[in-house]
Amino acid sequence: MEKEIKEKEKSIKQNEKAKKQVILRIAPSLWEEISRWADEDFRSINSQIEYLLTESVRARKK
Repeated sequence: MEKEIKEKEKSIKQNEKAKKQVILRIAPSLWEEISRWADEDFRSINSQIEYLLTESVRARKK
């Protein structure tokens, strides 16, 4: 059981490292809006942007 847990944790860490990095240029006003929204949702700005992109992709698939 402990071995399975350690393997699962290792897999999660590897998946996290596999995230792609992108340079994103956005208007300062949009940055401020996203920043405020992230604060309201208790997320980092990066996590908020990732969340918004994920939701957009899900909506598009419907």
